[in-house]
Amino acid sequence: MRLIIINGPNINMLGKRDQNLYGSESYKDLIKSLKQYSKTKNISIKCFQSNSESSIINFVQKNYQKCDGLILNLGAFTHYSYAIRDAVELCKKPIVEVHITDINNREEFRKISVIEDLVSLRIAGRGVQGYFDAIDYFEVK
Repeated sequence: MRLIIINGPNINMLGKRDQNLYGSESYKDLIKSLKQYSKTKNISIKCFQSNSESSIINFVQKNYQKCDGLILNLGAFTHYSYAIRDAVELCKKPIVEVHITDINNREEFRKISVIEDLVSLRIAGRGVQGYFDAIDYFEVK
């Protein structure tokens, strides 16, 4: 099983952002933990993070055929990037949408997900544990 984890804007600032919302673990430590965890599940993961919409689109277009599924935390792009949505739609693979915070109990604009009709599962409000839950979802599939 090969998974791609794509993180959008400001996810690289984990540990520095509001720790009450996003926790204290750094992005680097999260990726290290995800790689170690996925190995125990015999799952290969490739992680990518960008604050740039075009970089995410280019990455999806270049890599979607090399995976069995996607885990997406598109950050703010979740709420308005139809361009990323169109790129992800090409994938035709299972997709899990992850949000560290509970987007349904935050500002109104955060309740909108332009990719929600493309995803097999949404995990929100579980902190970084949501990424591990997403990996587990693919292990069961």
